[in-house]
Amino acid sequence: MRISLLTPYLPLITQGLVMSLLAISPIAACAQPVKYDAIIGTAAAGYEGIPSYPTITAALAAAPDNRRSPFVVYLAEGRYREKVLVNKSSIHLIGAGPDKSIISFGDYAGMPAAGTGEPMGTFSTATLTVEARDFKAENLTIENSFDFLATDALPKGHKEKISGTQAVALKTGVDSDRAAFRNVRLSGFQDTLFVQGGRSYFVESIIEGNVDFIFGAGQALFERSDIITRPRATQRKTVGYITAPSTDISNRFGLVFLNCRLLKAPGVPPGSSPLGRPWHPTTTFPDGRYADPSAIGASIFINTYMDDHIPEDGWASMRGTSRDGSKSTVFTPESARFFEFGSYGPGAAINPKRRQLSERAAAEYTSANILAGWQPVFLTSGR
Repeated sequence: MRISLLTPYLPLITQGLVMSLLAISPIAACAQPVKYDAIIGTAAAGYEGIPSYPTITAALAAAPDNRRSPFVVYLAEGRYREKVLVNKSSIHLIGAGPDKSIISFGDYAGMPAAGTGEPMGTFSTATLTVEARDFKAENLTIENSFDFLATDALPKGHKEKISGTQAVALKTGVDSDRAAFRNVRLSGFQDTLFVQGGRSYFVESIIEGNVDFIFGAGQALFERSDIITRPRATQRKTVGYITAPSTDISNRFGLVFLNCRLLKAPGVPPGSSPLGRPWHPTTTFPDGRYADPSAIGASIFINTYMDDHIPEDGWASMRGTSRDGSKSTVFTPESARFFEFGSYGPGAAINPKRRQLSERAAAEYTSANILAGWQPVFLTSGR
């Protein structure tokens, strides 16, 4: 399936507010030619004199610690099968294009971890993990290649059915901040993008998955991007949930979508994909282990196109761990910070279940406010 980002995003009835938001968009690109510090891949002719490395990991190992100016790594055309950890500041990955430079790995939550044999868990599955400040990625794909559909197609109780199908493509960890992505494709099924911490910015990008595929407690702004729901292997009423925020109540912003499109891949039925559900992670406290009561998730959609896979009620509930260890606590959408403004398309609706921001409240959702003054600068001109 090939998705174009060239289709107009703006509904006429809200174009005035949209244009005011776009006028202060933080996106900027340098006018000077990009100077690379490292080259990855065998198809990098024309870059003589620049250090080359066989893997991304090898190039990152050669990067200096605590560098303030970007350490720029070019990924020539190819598929890079490796699990990448970015734990140095100011790393910048630039590919030849999302269809040409692909970082891919296939870990999943139920996979036995090396050394212990215990399931590795969701948080350890990411193909690319960012645990440093000022990371950027442009013109590439990050995917988790775990074959979710193969196990999803097996009946319950089948001896080959895998338990623990969460498989993260990109994780912005608790030590990340100011992570920016432009013209990037994030591909997976369950739990594609984990914004665990810090501020992150996604523009002119594609994110695809099905179950809770954009989730976490971090503050993330998505602009002019396509959010694509992928099908399940069997027919079911609910394919999945687009977001599962766990934003702490102390943070004003969580997951914010400005001028995006919510699209569906072939095979996704109408009304099957709620906008989100409130995730309260099971957390250890002095008096026990239970769902974090301070995780009052925030998902906001402003001037966003919605296809018909978005149901009439918009949102869904989610169970959390009770103090007795059971999953009997139910968190409703009304208990979270779930709002819309200016939604349009077949999946848009206004009713008591789909709470709307006032025009005054929507005007507060600017890039400057959400990113707290940070203005991302990219090295390429984008598409």
